[in-house]
This record gives sequence, structure tokens and C-alpha cells, in this order.
Amino acid sequence: MAKLEAKLGMIVDKMGNFFSGKDQQLPWCDSDIIAGCEREVAEAGKESTDESMKECLLRLSWALVHSKRPEDVQRGIAMLEASLPGTDNPLQQREKLYLLAVGYYRSGDYSRSRDLVERCLVIAPDWRQAVTLKKTIEDRITKDGVIGLGIAATAVGLIAGGIAAAVSRKK
Repeated sequence: MAKLEAKLGMIVDKMGNFFSGKDQQLPWCDSDIIAGCEREVAEAGKESTDESMKECLLRLSWALVHSKRPEDVQRGIAMLEASLPGTDNPLQQREKLYLLAVGYYRSGDYSRSRDLVERCLVIAPDWRQAVTLKKTIEDRITKDGVIGLGIAATAVGLIAGGIAAAVSRKK
């Protein structure tokens, strides 16, 4: 039980550091923390209030979208998308939109991630973590675009070189 509490304490610290701006990189979450959050949700289902259950589910969603395993990230995205329509509190909506943006970023859907983080910034324009994530997304889109242009230019060059070689052989 002490080990579980230590793991849960670690996730709370990581979340606190990230949401307070002390951690500028997107943190990763390991399977032990996810398992601890899953146990917490199971226990909350037996004896906790609805509000407590929502908090446990949000922690589990956080852990899942920060996982290195793509199937965990997809599960976190699904949980957040299912819970978002019933969220009336703007702060909770902001958190869920942000976590969805992280999940889509981690799954490589950068345009969807950017759309979600922009929705988050409508609710909280100066939220530093969302601003940082938006910049990270835009940097990644730019990097991928430059790599894509380089590959396209190389392909065009190879095709042009092949055509030139074929023409010179015919002469």
C-alpha cells in the first residue's frame, strides 16, 4: 500500500510541476503509475462520491495520455472525449481540452492537437502550459513540413536526373 501511495504521490508531483509551469517538457508516465490510477478508480467506484470519481478518472486520463504506449494514449483520448460533453465547469473543460491536445500530439495528429489547444486558450488565454504546448505543436508541424519538403525536393531531383540520363542515352 505504501508503494502505491508513493507512486500516486509521484504522479501528483509531476502533474503539479507541469501545471504550475516548473516542467516545460511534456512528461512521460510509466505503466506502474497508470496501474495505480486504475486501482484508485476501482476503489473510488466502491466508496467515493461522484466528484471524487471524476477526479480519479481525470488523473487516470492524465496518466494515459502521457504514456509511452500508443494504446494507452488512445484509451486516454477516448475517455476524455466521452467525458467532455458533460463538462460544464470551464476549468474542467480547459483541463480536458488540454489533455486531449496532449493525447493527439502524442498520437501524431498535430492539427487536431493544435485545434484543441486553441480551444483551451479561448477559455484561458494566458495559461502557460497551453501556450507552451501550442508552440511545441507548431514547431513540430514546421519541422515535419521542412522534412517533407526536403524529401519532395530529393524525389524531384532524382526524377529529373533520371529523365536527363534517359534523354542523354537516347542521343
